[in-house]
Amino acid sequence: MPVPAAVGDLRGMSAPTHHAPGSGSAAGALAASTPASRERYVDFLRLAAIAVVVVGHWLMLAVDYRDGRLGGENLLELEPWTQWLTWAFQPMPVFFIVGGYANAASWAAARRDGVGYAGWIHGRLSRLLRPTLVFAAVGSVVSLVLTSAVGGDAVDRAVRLIALPVWFLAVYVVICAAAPVLVAAQRRFGHRLSFALVAGAAAVDVAHWNLGIPLVGWLNFLFVWGFAHQLGVTWQSARLPGRGGGLALGAAGLAALAGLTQLAGYPVALVGGDVAGRTNNSPPSLALVALAALQFGIVALAAGPVRRWLQGRRAWELTVAGNGVVMTVFLWHLAAAAVVTVVLVPRPWFPHPPLTSGTWWALRPAWVALLVVALVPFVVAFRRFEAPSPRRLGRRGHRFVAQAVAGALAAAAGLSLLALHGFDPVPLPALGLLLAGHLLAATSTTRALGQRPPRAHRRAGPGAHVTGPTTGGCVAESVDPALGGDDQVSQPRR
Repeated sequence: MPVPAAVGDLRGMSAPTHHAPGSGSAAGALAASTPASRERYVDFLRLAAIAVVVVGHWLMLAVDYRDGRLGGENLLELEPWTQWLTWAFQPMPVFFIVGGYANAASWAAARRDGVGYAGWIHGRLSRLLRPTLVFAAVGSVVSLVLTSAVGGDAVDRAVRLIALPVWFLAVYVVICAAAPVLVAAQRRFGHRLSFALVAGAAAVDVAHWNLGIPLVGWLNFLFVWGFAHQLGVTWQSARLPGRGGGLALGAAGLAALAGLTQLAGYPVALVGGDVAGRTNNSPPSLALVALAALQFGIVALAAGPVRRWLQGRRAWELTVAGNGVVMTVFLWHLAAAAVVTVVLVPRPWFPHPPLTSGTWWALRPAWVALLVVALVPFVVAFRRFEAPSPRRLGRRGHRFVAQAVAGALAAAAGLSLLALHGFDPVPLPALGLLLAGHLLAATSTTRALGQRPPRAHRRAGPGAHVTGPTTGGCVAESVDPALGGDDQVSQPRR
């Protein structure tokens, strides 16, 4: 299962910023200062999608300890009936739908405020790349120590797989870099663009599986997740479907998913690796397009009740707090599972019922609860790296646009390598690409907002509005979001 951008950065509010992200005081202050125009439902959906990813990964882990040896299995392979559960535990379409809404909203705000592309993309990526760089660096050191000191097949497998979920961040970075073009294309071509993406995904599946051209399958990372992204763009620029539309869209998605899996040879499992030589996930298939339509219909149907619930102070504070550490939770949740597996599972007092037995199933809630506890120290230690950085001014000019794009592509390449190879061996190329991407994006911007303005502004006098060449080649960036966060400048769209 794959699995992604914290509360959409709420720095446009007047809340204090000296608290750690996700801390109770910071969350309460941000929640209290949330403007009425914010689409809270987007923040909730982002948090819910990552929570489902985390719990789904933990439930898929079937760890065993027999005869002094640690072992690990994939529950989807041990119990094939559980593959049906992946229809509920594959939330990535929702994440990309939310990302589409966020990208469209933040780009609209950036254009409204005269912000250039370089400053915008730096804001989109900065809160993603900083915690990921820390994860990659710390994970490399810890994995090297574990491999040397403990060793064994289970440890070797853990250090390879612990970074696998970051694959989707690589895809998200590429789509985010292309988002201004995708937003413009959606507004020009409307639903014709979505139909074209569906057709592209279907054609890729035919070429991949029926014509035996495996490399072409990787195009579906763009077609499939691009389709989900464009659903979010449509939501932001228009509105969610009404009840009838949501029912129709959800029913169509469910029917298509059933037809593909039962009649067209697509695997039932929507996460995981190959099943009978095919996979819906890596690369993604047309089945995930159907799932995106189904989930978008459900999102539309649930919008009214969830929005009303989010108007409650406590519900919104919890959503704000959770989004404040969502990247940290996502990046480190498999590390927490690895620690429990290596440190606690081999203990004589730890229960070791036969895998998939009744007792084993009865203990699954306790297993998830134990991993939640194990994750807490990671969140406390690393959430500070998820804190938003000061908004920066973007440099104008094609050179800096190209530099920002190069930074995004370098970061995506680093994330891909990290997902493919994990921490075995130490991922020096991935670390180098991630660092290069971060630096390229950062140096395509200049000073942070709130610092001394350019000389042209000082000459123009207080209250003057200076644009174009007189700004010294810089424009102010709008409130940049975290991973999937947004400048939600419009009223909630039904």
